[in-house]
Amino acid sequence: MLVGGVFGWVGLFAVAGLAAIIGEFAVARWSPPSQLLLEKVGLHWSYRQLTRDLAAVLLVVAEVRLNGGELTLLLVLPAAVWVVSVFAGALSTMIERRNPLSAMVRNIDLGPLSSAPQPPVWAAAVAGDRMPLLNLLLVPAGVAAAVQHDPTPFFVAGAVAVVATGLVGAIIALTWLRGRGAGQGPLLPAVQRWLDSYRPEVALYFAGPAKDVYQANMWLAPTEALQQRAVVLMRSREAFLELADTRLPVICVPAGVDFMNLDLGGIRAALYSANVGANIHMLREPGTKHVFVGHGDSDKQASVNPYSKVYDEVWVAGLAGRERYARAGVGVLDSDIVEIGRPQLAGVHTFGAESVDRPFTVLYAPTWEGWLDDDPYHTSLVLMGERIVKGLLATNPRVRLIYKPHPLTGSRSRAAKVVHERVVTAIRAAGGNPDASSLDGTAHLVVTGRTPALFDCFNQTDLLISDVSSVVSDFVQSQRPYVVANPAGLSEDDFRREYPTARAAYLLSKDCGELEKIVSVTRAGDDPMTEARRELKTYLLGPAEANPMDRFQQEIDRLCH
Repeated sequence: MLVGGVFGWVGLFAVAGLAAIIGEFAVARWSPPSQLLLEKVGLHWSYRQLTRDLAAVLLVVAEVRLNGGELTLLLVLPAAVWVVSVFAGALSTMIERRNPLSAMVRNIDLGPLSSAPQPPVWAAAVAGDRMPLLNLLLVPAGVAAAVQHDPTPFFVAGAVAVVATGLVGAIIALTWLRGRGAGQGPLLPAVQRWLDSYRPEVALYFAGPAKDVYQANMWLAPTEALQQRAVVLMRSREAFLELADTRLPVICVPAGVDFMNLDLGGIRAALYSANVGANIHMLREPGTKHVFVGHGDSDKQASVNPYSKVYDEVWVAGLAGRERYARAGVGVLDSDIVEIGRPQLAGVHTFGAESVDRPFTVLYAPTWEGWLDDDPYHTSLVLMGERIVKGLLATNPRVRLIYKPHPLTGSRSRAAKVVHERVVTAIRAAGGNPDASSLDGTAHLVVTGRTPALFDCFNQTDLLISDVSSVVSDFVQSQRPYVVANPAGLSEDDFRREYPTARAAYLLSKDCGELEKIVSVTRAGDDPMTEARRELKTYLLGPAEANPMDRFQQEIDRLCH
């Protein structure tokens, strides 16, 4: 466009301008990663728009004879749009700060709230950095002016853009004037009044991003069942919107300063399901007992994070969790570890507890690729996933396959994402449902959404195939057979010694040569690992006769009293 404008090459300018306009909207609508890449290399949308404006002006100057007044108008019209957009954006920001979205709530009635005047939604949506996009009208207008050798089309398009931006700017300015003198936003004071009246004793605190919200979701039901008044405290708007349905009151306060200004001194016990930096804003409450409950016991290194020593107590499911911290030597004192079982597993049916009238069902639930890019064995999906899935699909007589990958699968490794997509394609080709929201029927399923939940999948499963992860520990509750992948090719003794959760597992090597035999043995019911699973269940999850929800309640009572 610049070259066409400088030299007056109308055809080049028109083609490039059309491509630029189409590309701008296509990138914004269908390729956010491309938008982000352009910004990273310094080609922000504002620079792109300024370039288009300059190119249009240069084209008209090159092709149309202009007097002094027309040249001035040619320059002033596009510039006026930018000036109005800058001031409208600044005033819009000032209006937002009068009514900051300092908190979001669910299942809480804050009563009537008075707030400073707000502009119409459509005006607020376009005010500021979107307004100069109106100058896109100058591209076809510049072509028309150059072809006709008359600046009138350019002046008309420029005037339309100025009037439109002026209208939005005037609305924003009047709204700002009406709201002068408005005091503090009403949300945080209203939240504090609710806290003072409700007086929660227990808080489930989650400061992670939306992609990790499953870590908080698994503690909603146990927290709901407590006898104490409880609240969920969150720090991310996106995670707040993704939180599963719950009867608990939920408060999200994103800004650290706002959160620390709340009086939370009445909370006796705070439960943390994830180790993240923003936990510090709650940990600074001196009158609260801070407890790390995690998001599942496993033999992964993440289950013994040294960060855990900042908490008053660390709650684990059973003796396995206690010994895991002792072996790791990360500074968590044995006296600070409490075994409570897994209260989430109350709904998981134990072996033989339900009547089975369905095909033999295998659940393949690989973990994700993990934080370390150089660990190729963290998940079985990349090295073994396709063999596992294709082997199960080819099994005769037929088995039903449920594929439920970890929610973060593919977020760190492109290879994992590619294999996941190929696995889904294979299941679809075998007549499976690639986007299942229900476990009904007998078709193969791909479960990637929030529902069906993992524990619901457990109740449909005769054989689990997974990796070293908390999925295995939780599945042991069912006492059904399970397989742990061994992509690194460790010897059987070394693998079971390094990963205690695999003591009662069938092991699957990288070539998956054992898969057919494992399915055959477990399908026939002639399972030599039954007694080993009973013993392992006690080691991982606590005594079978103990009700983990009762144990959870007892420990909460202790902290609150």
